[in-house]
Amino acid sequence: MKKIIYLTLGAILFLGCSKDDNDTQGEITSGDIDAIKSTAQSGEWHVSSYLDSGNDETNAYAGYRFTFGPNGVLGVTDGNTALSGAWSITTSDSDDDSSEDDIDFNIIFNGSELFEELSDDWDMVKYSDAKIELFDVSGGDGTTDYLTFEKM
Repeated sequence: MKKIIYLTLGAILFLGCSKDDNDTQGEITSGDIDAIKSTAQSGEWHVSSYLDSGNDETNAYAGYRFTFGPNGVLGVTDGNTALSGAWSITTSDSDDDSSEDDIDFNIIFNGSELFEELSDDWDMVKYSDAKIELFDVSGGDGTTDYLTFEKM
């Protein structure tokens, strides 16, 4: 009888558990684009990590909040200054020379050197309800940049 109770409790716990932040598993495909857009548009985000060619530049974005709004409008503010840009999510075969069919998280800022650093067609590493992880391999020198947004 004890075995049945333990097995039942174990099954309930196992089936009742879910990932806290709906983390993606496996390859991100074009079928994920709507879910990624919905996730990005669901609140404010901050840069929790930005590695530019191995240099940690995260602190340059401390205090800034990003909103990925509808119609491709990207907003950023630190509470005093506001800047707008654009964002989109596409398959890489539609906007770059890559032969891979991966998903690109595109960020565009003009007029601010600090935020133009983030302007690129970033490749998706993974996403969840609370985190979006991106990377980009430079076409010039082949170094890799990493950018992570976390929900505030």
